Amino acid sequence: MRHYHDSPPPPESASAVSPDRRRFARRSALAVAAAVLAPTALAGWVLVELTTGAGADDARPPRIVMPAADAANASLTPSASPAPSASPRTTPGTATGNALAGKTVVIDPGHNTGNFKHTTEINKKVDIGTTTKECDATGTTTNSGYKEAEFTLDVARRLRPALEAEGLKVVFTHDGERPWGPCIDERARIGNEAKADAVVSIHADGVSEGSRGYHIILPAKVKGGAADTAAIVGPSRTLGERIAGNLARTTGSAPANYLGGGTGLVVRDDLGGLNLSTQPKVFVECGNMRDSKDAALLTSPQWRQKAAQGIADGIVGFLGG
Repeated sequence: MRHYHDSPPPPESASAVSPDRRRFARRSALAVAAAVLAPTALAGWVLVELTTGAGADDARPPRIVMPAADAANASLTPSASPAPSASPRTTPGTATGNALAGKTVVIDPGHNTGNFKHTTEINKKVDIGTTTKECDATGTTTNSGYKEAEFTLDVARRLRPALEAEGLKVVFTHDGERPWGPCIDERARIGNEAKADAVVSIHADGVSEGSRGYHIILPAKVKGGAADTAAIVGPSRTLGERIAGNLARTTGSAPANYLGGGTGLVVRDDLGGLNLSTQPKVFVECGNMRDSKDAALLTSPQWRQKAAQGIADGIVGFLGG
């Protein structure tokens, strides 16, 4: 996501704590033992235990424990990954009945392909609560010229039907119909006014060759002017954890090797789109457009479809589907 106003400062360090799966192992062992003693009576129960213990939502990222200094700077106490649903979906992305009815997701395709032609407009400063920043930016490109804004809009359009199939209402901040923008404060306002249950901004990074992988940007606890993220820090982290785990599962990609301490999660306090949000929100940096191997993935329609499904599964898991 280099070449735009929200390019990352040095990331906050974090260490990973792997999820504890011993409970499932004990339950499975008991189920198998019981089946040996009474196969006819308990065979169906054993099948349920094995199915519910290893659903798709088990592919959750590790809980992040930030060092004391970083935790103080972010004013954030990380939460544990949510437990798997007792009745998981047998296939990620299948309809979940009425569980998600009435819920709204706002999707924010990062940047705009027209921003390159409207630098005067996008360079105007807007208030993000704690400071002022440029309205928007051009975004990055691959070395072959594939624009980040093309990528983000394509993934967003693939994501929309996956979410609608789950019964969710989907709102876009823009759908390529605008000549430039919207500005970062307007992007946040669209999510707020929609009273979105989740807001996801799609991006791709633009750093040096050899820097690979995805990362999810989470809001820090910020208060100043119109910015007050205290209420969304916790749920945004849960949303980010869900998306990170499912994105890894569907695409096979690894967390970024250049920031986030291998967790795929980074906390930032300088992004207007996060600072001004009153709804749970994250930025998804799907990969590095300037790395040749990541670029080969990001330019692949098949990979983008997998990425969209992983993001959708993470959102649905967060919303309780």
